[in-house]
Amino acid sequence: MTNNDVTSVNDGRNAEPSIEVEIKARVEKTFQNTLATLKELVSIPSVAWESHDLSRVRESAERVAELARESGFDDVEILTADKPDGGQGMPAVVARKHPRPGYPTVLLYAHHDVQPVGDVADWDTDPWVATEVGDRLYGRGAADDKAGLMTHLASVDALHSVLGEELGIGITLFIEGEEEAGSPSFGNFLATYQDKLQADAIVVADSSNWRAGVPALTTSLRGVISGTVTVRTLDHALHSGMFGGPLVDANTAMVRVLASLHDDEGSVAVDGLVRGPDPELDYAEEDFRTDAGALEDFRLTGKGSISSRLWNQPALSIIGMDITSVDQSSNTMASTARARVSLRLAPGQDPHEAHRLLEEHLTQNAPWGSTVEYDGGEAGQPFESDVTSGPAQAVLESMKDAWNTEPVLMGMGGSIPFVASLTQTFPDAAILITGIEDPDTRAHSANESLFIPDFQRAIESEAFFMVRMNQSR
Repeated sequence: MTNNDVTSVNDGRNAEPSIEVEIKARVEKTFQNTLATLKELVSIPSVAWESHDLSRVRESAERVAELARESGFDDVEILTADKPDGGQGMPAVVARKHPRPGYPTVLLYAHHDVQPVGDVADWDTDPWVATEVGDRLYGRGAADDKAGLMTHLASVDALHSVLGEELGIGITLFIEGEEEAGSPSFGNFLATYQDKLQADAIVVADSSNWRAGVPALTTSLRGVISGTVTVRTLDHALHSGMFGGPLVDANTAMVRVLASLHDDEGSVAVDGLVRGPDPELDYAEEDFRTDAGALEDFRLTGKGSISSRLWNQPALSIIGMDITSVDQSSNTMASTARARVSLRLAPGQDPHEAHRLLEEHLTQNAPWGSTVEYDGGEAGQPFESDVTSGPAQAVLESMKDAWNTEPVLMGMGGSIPFVASLTQTFPDAAILITGIEDPDTRAHSANESLFIPDFQRAIESEAFFMVRMNQSR
C-alpha cells in the first residue's frame, strides 16, 4: 500500500454515515468508563526517572497491558530494550491485532510514563488524584500522555464493537515507558522489535490541538540540542578586593558569553542556523501572550510572525547554571562557572551541524581571553510531514467529522526526537502526529489538565480514521 491509497480508494468520501453514528454511540456509551480508567491510570505515579520508584512504571505497564487485552488485542507483551549505557530501559507495552491479507496496518503510539510533579504546593489539586473541575480533568498525566493511550484503547474498542468481522486492518499498540526521561532505549527498542512494529501509518498521540474545541494535525516539530558551557578565568578562587579590577570572575565572563547568544531583538545570534519561512497559519500575539502567561509589560522577542518564531526559527534557553548561590556567596571571585543551554532547531537543520555552529560561536565570543569549552549533549532531529498522503488526508477528514469544524495544520515548537527514529526505521510509513492537549493543558507544569470534551472527540476521530484505513484495502 502506498501513502496515497487511502484517498484514491476512498475517493475523498467520509466514513459511511451509519458506521459513524454507531461509533459515536459506542464512544458515548462507554465514555464514563473510559474517563474512570484514565483517572485510575493517573493515580499510578509512573515517573521513569532514577530518583523515583521505578516499580510504579512497571505497575503502570502491567495495567496498560490488561487494558489492551480487554480492548480486543490478540498478542499483548511487556517488552524492554537496553539503553546505550548497558542498563535496561523501562517497560513498554506492545499489543497487536494482525491484518487480514491485503489490509494495511496502523501503529498507535503513546507513552504511559509521566513527568515528576515538582513542588506539590504549586498544585491546586492532588497531582496523583485525577480531579474534575468544570470541563477539565486535572492531574499529572491526565493529558500527557495517559489520555493519549486511552484514546487509542477506546477507539479500538469502538472499532471492534461496530465493525466486528468487517475489521480487516492490522492494529499495533505501542505504549512507551520512558518518553519523559528522554527515550534512552528507544533506538535499541526499534532495532530489536522492528518486525513487531511494522506499519503503513503511525499515529503519535503526543501533541496538541490548536485550542480547546479546534483540532489540529501537527505537521512539523523543531529539533533540539543541548550542551554544557564551561568558562574559566582563574586557576583558583581569589579575594575580590585583593585582585578584582585587573581580573574578572568566571561568573561575570559567563554572563558575557551567554549574552552573546541573542541579538538586541532577542533572536538567536548563532550564525549559520536554519531559519524557515513564515507559516501560512499565524498565532495572534494577544492569544499567544494569554496562553503563555507573559507579563503585561514584557516585550516579545525575535523577528517574524509568532508562529514562525515558534515553529520555523531556532530558540535558545539557558536551562541551568552552576554558580555560587546567593545564600552561600562571599567576596570571592569564582574561577569556574558552568551553564546548560538548550537550542531548538528549525525543520531542515542537522543537529550535529548545530552543535558545531554553537561551539564555534561560544569559543569565538570568549571575553577577555577566558577559556570557554562546550560539551555537546543530546541531538534530536526536527520533523516535517507530508500532509498530501492518503493517511494524512484521512486523519484530517476524521477530525472534521468528530469536531464538526475544520482542523488546523500546525507546527510545534517542541521536539519529539524519537519521531526521527520512527521515520528512519519505517521510511515508507505515514507519520501522523495528533494529541489532545491544548494551550491551557500546562503539560510538564503544575495543574496539568485535559479538556474533557476534546478527549471524547479524539476517540471518535481516531476510530473514524481507522474505518477509513479499513476501507483502503
